[in-house]
Amino acid sequence: MNSFFGNRPISINALKDFSQINHQTRQHLKNVYSCLCLTMLSAAVGSGIHLFTDILKGGILSSVALFGLLIALAFTPHNGKNQTKRVGILMGFGFCSGLCLGPLMDRIMEIDPSIIVTAFFATTLIFGCFTLSALYAKQRSFLYLGGILGSALTMLFMLSLINLFVGSFFFYQIHLYGGLLLFSVFIIYDTQLIVEKHRQGDKDYVWHSLDLFLDFINIFRRIMIILAQNKESKKRRN
Repeated sequence: MNSFFGNRPISINALKDFSQINHQTRQHLKNVYSCLCLTMLSAAVGSGIHLFTDILKGGILSSVALFGLLIALAFTPHNGKNQTKRVGILMGFGFCSGLCLGPLMDRIMEIDPSIIVTAFFATTLIFGCFTLSALYAKQRSFLYLGGILGSALTMLFMLSLINLFVGSFFFYQIHLYGGLLLFSVFIIYDTQLIVEKHRQGDKDYVWHSLDLFLDFINIFRRIMIILAQNKESKKRRN
């Protein structure tokens, strides 16, 4: 089924065309996104346990566990025989990520619980659109962004450190909106990098899914905060 807007044809069938990506890479991407979905589900469980039970609460311990699991995954190299263990570590990382989001979600729930749902669907939409942009773009066309994105990430990190002492709302907003834009572009970069790495023999779909999960979580957190800020501003004006 095709639709036409003026003289520009848009083929619905084109949405299924990944001919520029070979079969092995497509299978690798299926593994990556399947693992990503499981990690997001694990994060949702962690957040739910924080919000609706007294079993576990997000805080310093969950943050320590988060970094510990990240280090454990980094020091458990992919060898084709330990994937169950590595997937388990990644699920634990996702769970702890959800716990760490819990305190923020507590505050969001006080403002408007619907913000969490809205932020999730907005993040999913952004993630889907930028992923498709990366997959349909010319091969390697976004890989040149690596140095730029790395420098921008370092600048945001330095800005956040400076703002710990300055306490500037303006700096905070730059960090918030700048981070949203930066991690959105990271989706494109990381997706194309995954494809290129697989072509060069890197089949570590667990670590590749971790890259995309971090992009998703960082965008989700920022959208929640932005929506909460807007909601509070409207309440103050009323």
